[in-house]
Amino acid sequence: MTRPLTTLLSLLCCLCLSAQTAMEDFKRDITLSGDNYVAYRGPQKQLTAAPKGYTACYISHYGRHGSRNLIGDKTYSHPYSILKAAADSAMLTPAGTELMEKLRIARDDAAGHIEELTLRGAQQHYEIATRMYDRFPSVFKGKVNIKANSSVVVRCILSMNNALLALQRRNADLTFRLDASQGDMSYINFYDKELFKKRMPDGSEARKAYRDFEKKHLDWVPFMNRIFKSEAYWRANVKNPHQFYVDEVWKICSNMQSSELRHSISLYDYFTFDELYNIWLVRNAGWYVNYGPSPLNGGTQVFSQRRLLKKMIEEADSSLALPVPGATLRYGHEVCVLPLVCLLGLNGYDTPYHNLDDLEPNGWRDYNIFMMGSNVQLVFYRRNANDHDPLVKVLLNEDEATLPQALRPVTGPYYKWTDVKDYYLKKLSGYKE
Repeated sequence: MTRPLTTLLSLLCCLCLSAQTAMEDFKRDITLSGDNYVAYRGPQKQLTAAPKGYTACYISHYGRHGSRNLIGDKTYSHPYSILKAAADSAMLTPAGTELMEKLRIARDDAAGHIEELTLRGAQQHYEIATRMYDRFPSVFKGKVNIKANSSVVVRCILSMNNALLALQRRNADLTFRLDASQGDMSYINFYDKELFKKRMPDGSEARKAYRDFEKKHLDWVPFMNRIFKSEAYWRANVKNPHQFYVDEVWKICSNMQSSELRHSISLYDYFTFDELYNIWLVRNAGWYVNYGPSPLNGGTQVFSQRRLLKKMIEEADSSLALPVPGATLRYGHEVCVLPLVCLLGLNGYDTPYHNLDDLEPNGWRDYNIFMMGSNVQLVFYRRNANDHDPLVKVLLNEDEATLPQALRPVTGPYYKWTDVKDYYLKKLSGYKE
């Protein structure tokens, strides 16, 4: 009687979560408005017990690096310099003066550590790996081989190292084969120039739809007038108010949650709730068009991760042929996690929407996909080492995910690997480069 009741409660929980709007999420936790700068939350649900007789035997993983400082020194220094010049001309409001001082602190804190993994980012991957071990101990029991590959970017390498350190502390008998090589970048962080040219080219339907959406939702004038004493001043002296508003101050505000400064400084008070909500709406739409299944540009951008998915399938098969499969861990970037999730069709994130206004009401919310430390885990189960018909379930950010409706689970979130593999290989073969 316990399992049906648990299943019912889980279903009701999922329905309640799906009914939440982004606005309700932000009222509960404003840091979720941070888009791809949201710090990792960890699993939100309990795992479903494996079918009787099945034991976890192998994990195939791809994860984004953990929390980091922002990309580019100018992201920190440029907005401060704008406010400093205004202060020297007595053109800042009291709010502007406060903001300037906080931007100075943020700039100084990040100096020498631009783009690097933060302490919180290291902790995220240590904790993710610890939970991986504790949730699936049978995968890591005894003398097991762990293969780990990382993007050549240092924050990814350090994320990998923190994860492996956690596993080693759990089991000193584990053997690691790790690498961060340009030779792996063709699937760890593949940049498809020809495909990306089709995202939002000039004159395209995708560009027009996105620009119209952006124009409807972005208005930086009230923000600028709260910071500067004179509208005439900022219009004459801030060459790109959009950049200052979204690409600099908002980014620093949103990414503060990845820094130890989060305990003492916040920039949220300089924005209204509606401004934060609308910035997120625009960025969410931008990610959908550029990396998601948007039909506005042909719905093909998700295939930027075709090499990664093919590699995951191949390595799963070769590992499952071994008596002790172990685990394959990969560390990269959100620009891979997001299209991979859409390519896999997890939780309906492969749904095409012609109208960008339909994304949020239908639950297409990027902060649930690719927060700092986000990850996809394929967990494989079999009855014994001679079982050639394993089951697999997929975790998105450590919570069980649904697969496309064309795939029918054996039970709960557990699918036949042969069905899953055949489905995705067919999907990949249908894409013409």
